[in-house]
Formats: sequence, C-alpha cells, structure tokens
Amino acid sequence: MTADSLTKSPLAADAYTPKARSPLTQSAHDSLIIARRNLLRMKRIPEVVIFGLIQPVMFVLLFAYVFGGSINVDGSTDPKMFREFLMAGIFTQTVTFATAGSSAGIAEDMTKGLIDRFRSLPMSRGAVLTGRTIADLVQSALTMVVLVVVALLVGWRIHEGVPKALAAFGLMMLLGYAFTWIGALIGLSVRSPEAATSAGLIWLFPLTFVSNAFVPTAGMPGWLQTIADWNPFSATVQAGRVLFGNPGVSESDAWPMEHPVWASLFWSLLIIALFRTLAVRKYRRAAG
Repeated sequence: MTADSLTKSPLAADAYTPKARSPLTQSAHDSLIIARRNLLRMKRIPEVVIFGLIQPVMFVLLFAYVFGGSINVDGSTDPKMFREFLMAGIFTQTVTFATAGSSAGIAEDMTKGLIDRFRSLPMSRGAVLTGRTIADLVQSALTMVVLVVVALLVGWRIHEGVPKALAAFGLMMLLGYAFTWIGALIGLSVRSPEAATSAGLIWLFPLTFVSNAFVPTAGMPGWLQTIADWNPFSATVQAGRVLFGNPGVSESDAWPMEHPVWASLFWSLLIIALFRTLAVRKYRRAAG
C-alpha cells in the first residue's frame, strides 16, 4: 500500500483526524485529563495523602476525648452524645480544609511554569482549574471514607438511614468542592506555594470555629451567634446533623438553621458560581 493510498483511506482519516467536540464536551474532556494528571501525582507522592489523613483523625480523637464531657449538648454532658454532635462538624471541616491544598498546588504550578506549558496546548483554559478541583474532591472523598471508619469506632452513629446519610455527605462534599474554587483563586493571586498554604488556611479557622461545628451557638454573644447562624459552614453542619439524626441541632430561628439542607445547597452553588468565574478570569489574565 502506497503512502498516497494510505492518506486516502477512510480508516486512516478516522485514526489521524481529531474528532470535533462541542466547547462543553472539550472542556469536560480536558478537565478529566488534568484531574487524572493530578491524581497520578498524588499516587506517586503518597506522603501527601497520608498526612492529609492523619490531621482529621487527630482532630476526631482530640476533640472527642479532650472536650467530651465538658460541653453541654441538648442539656447533657454525656461524652457519647458530644461525639455524635461533633462528627458533622469534623466531616465538614475536613473537606473544606482541602482548600489549602488547592491553593498550594496551583501556586506551585504557576511558579514552575507548568501553566505556560498548558497554555501552549489546544485545550480549554478553565480545564486546568476544573481538573485540579476535581482531583482535590476525589482526595477529600478518600479521606472522608477513612474518617467515617474512625468516627464509627469512637461511637458516632447514623440514625436516619443510609439514603439521608449519603445526602449529608453529598452536601459536605459539595461545600468542600465550592471552597476549592476559593483556594484556586488564592493560588493564582499569591507568588509562592508557601504563601498560598498560609493564605488558604488563615481565613478557614475563623470560618470553622465561628460556627456550630464544635459548640452550640446558643452560648455565643448575640451578634456572634447571628454570624455563626448565617455562616455557610454552619448550614452544612446543621444539615448533616439533621440528616444523620445526631444531637445538637440548633433551634435558632435564622433561615439557614431552619432550612439547613436548602441553605447548604444555596451557599455551595453560589460560592462555585462566584469564585469559579473569578478564578477562571484570573487564570486567563495570568496565562495571557
């Protein structure tokens, strides 16, 4: 077979001609490729995953056994009740703390010139960030599985059935994914991975502690309780407790506390819409 006949072959055309894709399909395809690249990187550097697992486990053990018995939950200081109260907060904190990893990872790619390499390829600009956030979501899911096992060992239980529990975990993962877009914007805005790690965590601590995650908000000063009740983090924690059937559900008349599932969903989608737009715009300017 001659070279001329090979080029005229329909099979050859199908093999060597890229398939035309819609912009949405192309973006999804590119995002999954970038996500796979980041997941392979995690596999090759297992220390990142291991240390990511140790921190939330330490939080569970420290809070459960150090503070258990000293905090009043629904009129009781029973340590077992506190452990059930605690876990929705720990689960939500764990997925949101993935934000720091997103910030540092994107900042590192920027400083090493990897973003410039991606820019030279015929790929969707937003796919680089989307792929990174998807990979972080997968890592958070793996961490959550380990954390659930630890929670069961310390006495946490599900009382409203598996479907509602899965819905609770879904809301937590959605909030965690939303927060990784905040991390992406931070990573694009700083000059080093070290600064990105610090900037990715410094705002998370007040957000998670000025909430209903670790203590009931009823004992907070009035103005602080209002902030805690309208905190997106609090809405997801409240939704988790309601769906798990755990104690300590806030009786506040604030809308997010009365409708925590809808409030959690609303906050997460709003954060994704806002910060994804800002992050992609920032990326395009940085890569332009």
